[in-house]
Amino acid sequence: MTPTLPLALYGAATRLLEPLAPGVLRGRARRGKEDAARLGERLGRPTVPRPDGPLVWLHGVSVGETTSLLPLIAALRARRPELALLVTSGTATAAALLARRLPAEVIHQFAPVDAPGAVRRFLGHWRPDAGVLVESELWPNLILGARARGVRLALVSARMTEASARRWAQWPASARTVVRAFDLVLPQDEATGARLSALGASPGPRLNLKLVGDPLPADAAELERLRKAVGGHRVVLAASTHPGEEDLIARAFHQAAPDLGEALLVVAPRHPERGPALAEQLAATRRGAGELPTGGVHVADTLGELGLFFRLADIVVMGGGFAPGVGGHNPLEPARIGRPILTGPHVFNAAEAYAGLFAEGAAIAAADADALARHLRGLLDHPRIARRMGEAAFAYADRQGAALDEAYRLLQPLLPA
Repeated sequence: MTPTLPLALYGAATRLLEPLAPGVLRGRARRGKEDAARLGERLGRPTVPRPDGPLVWLHGVSVGETTSLLPLIAALRARRPELALLVTSGTATAAALLARRLPAEVIHQFAPVDAPGAVRRFLGHWRPDAGVLVESELWPNLILGARARGVRLALVSARMTEASARRWAQWPASARTVVRAFDLVLPQDEATGARLSALGASPGPRLNLKLVGDPLPADAAELERLRKAVGGHRVVLAASTHPGEEDLIARAFHQAAPDLGEALLVVAPRHPERGPALAEQLAATRRGAGELPTGGVHVADTLGELGLFFRLADIVVMGGGFAPGVGGHNPLEPARIGRPILTGPHVFNAAEAYAGLFAEGAAIAAADADALARHLRGLLDHPRIARRMGEAAFAYADRQGAALDEAYRLLQPLLPA
């Protein structure tokens, strides 16, 4: 596949800049954005040997994308146990979560930076037979390098924003070269399908991996301990929140439930490292400090325990919807556990899931803090309505499972024989 002039220039520029990559990565590690002990992986230098036999590589950049791969990983292990599986991610937070949730037999590595040398070392060591990239990871060196080595590629649960599509459209021949490197493209939604088609792809059926999967795990003994600590309080969980949202949600909560003997608020920030500052800001107890949620506000700032707090909650307020520009987070996680869901007005990144839940009466969007307070008060006053919303959410989530079977059927021709 002959690269276009812009792609050739991109390759030359990244080759020239590659010597700077170690310094940039060390700087990111000092800021907590990289794992300092594993920077070599980001440069394409593996830390474990390649297993013998055919290997399938799966990639997602951050927590949401890598988590969405877990059901597909489970399906591959169940149906093709002879395949070795390599999962790559791009963030330290995703790596920490995968360390908890990946089966022991599945290899995890950090994805290489998109520079020619790093990509060459990565592909030369792992020699994948097939690659499955999730959502919007269109790194030209990595994709075209894999294609040149004969790797069969799929872009699944693909998501492309209008802004990203406009940027790619400035170089139509280059965009066409990159998207046509994929043997299979399964868009997350109709809009993404149209954008990828305009760039030269031939999208298949829609698939949103975030709509399928098992409930997040939780330790039963720890859940019972937390329930005893909570006592008679109703629990409102603000999940995956971003800066600015916590104040808004806390204000709405205190307006809705001024009697702190009635309910307590648990805030689980999207980035747990914000926990200490949030606890001080909200005058809250903090799980990361070993404290229990006994009343008022509690910050759940540990990694991999969101399933625990979804089960503890009576009402879930999903974050990302009150902060403009974030676009909301996956509401199927609380839906799979049967919880009523409230969110803000800005949920464009999860529009399909929310549309389904809104239509089923399983979720409600609140325009601002006052509206959120009214909805919280209504659900606290009417637990039967809250329970019915949770049941509707669970039923919607349960119906999405058929999409995984369709995804596997379409991926099967790309897998090594």
